[in-house]
Amino acid sequence: MASYIARRVLLMFPTLLGILLVSFVVVQFAPGGPVERVLAQLSGADTGGTSRISGGGGDMGARGQVGASADAVSSKYRGAQGLDPEFIKKLEAQFGFDKPAPERFLLMLWNFARFDFGKSYFRDVSVIQLIKEKLPVSISLGLWMTLLTYLISIPLGIRKAVQDGSRFDTWTSAIIIVGFAIPGFLFAILLIILFAGGSFFNIFPLRGLTSDGWAQFPWYWKILDYFWHITLPMVSMALGAFATMTLLTKNSFLDEIRKQYVMTARAKGCSERQVLYNHIFRNAMLIVIAGFPSAFIHAFFSGSLLIETIFSLDGLGLLGFESILNRDYPVVFGTLFIFSLVGLVVNLISDLAYMWVDPRIDFEAREV
Repeated sequence: MASYIARRVLLMFPTLLGILLVSFVVVQFAPGGPVERVLAQLSGADTGGTSRISGGGGDMGARGQVGASADAVSSKYRGAQGLDPEFIKKLEAQFGFDKPAPERFLLMLWNFARFDFGKSYFRDVSVIQLIKEKLPVSISLGLWMTLLTYLISIPLGIRKAVQDGSRFDTWTSAIIIVGFAIPGFLFAILLIILFAGGSFFNIFPLRGLTSDGWAQFPWYWKILDYFWHITLPMVSMALGAFATMTLLTKNSFLDEIRKQYVMTARAKGCSERQVLYNHIFRNAMLIVIAGFPSAFIHAFFSGSLLIETIFSLDGLGLLGFESILNRDYPVVFGTLFIFSLVGLVVNLISDLAYMWVDPRIDFEAREV
């Protein structure tokens, strides 16, 4: 066990290095950048960003320098014509682009190894602080989506396994597959049209996780208001997860139902309910329970971007999207590193959970 864990931990380092290297190379060839973003804002031509430059000396006193140089200089940056070359150099130094790309990448690795992710280019806030501010929203969506998925999919999967091949099994499978095929963001738009004042009913709110003045509400009303706001986003994100969890549960129970110990229990006179819940349930649920960590992380990271944007939820998905638009590279690479590291750790925890719930599983005997 110890050697397996050690191998997995050691493999995390080259994996993280590869992820950061590929992302860094892609960014080098991507059009635009933080310097061009500043120049576009100074010239009034910026339409792609979502937040204004604030703090951190973003304008560097440049508004008084626009057009100050009589000699227009050619530059590698779009929109730099007519600006003082010294000002361009100051911008490059501010964002770290005065160094060659290999040196910047090595410096980033050294900082990330010490969990120093720097500050946002345009918000004058550390990357860690930004993540802390946005984390509660994404945790709310991921946690409640996972719980909702488990609470509905497990009973449904058990019944489908017991009634395998029946009309109920056929129709529910068709509904699940259709639901899985519908993108979450499209279903979110449909829910808004139907229940959030789009064209039919105005039952649920459209924006945020709480109402105005939520802090002054009684505790019980705070809870109701919170669930009132999160209902539509949670259902939208959970739609695709139902199919996977339901079919996993069904197949796990079917696999156990066909085993010899089930026939032995029935031969001893146990009722079908006793066989199902006293014998099959414990064994069939092992794989479902052990997969909870990875299921939560999947719910936490996947599908949140569009859902958060549609319902105006200020979470990690929206933060990453805005950071890419704004070319806020410290936030982009910092969140990428943290998410990748969390994903690798949770995958290891999931494997260990499988071994904990079922000691027959032995990862030591296989190659990592």
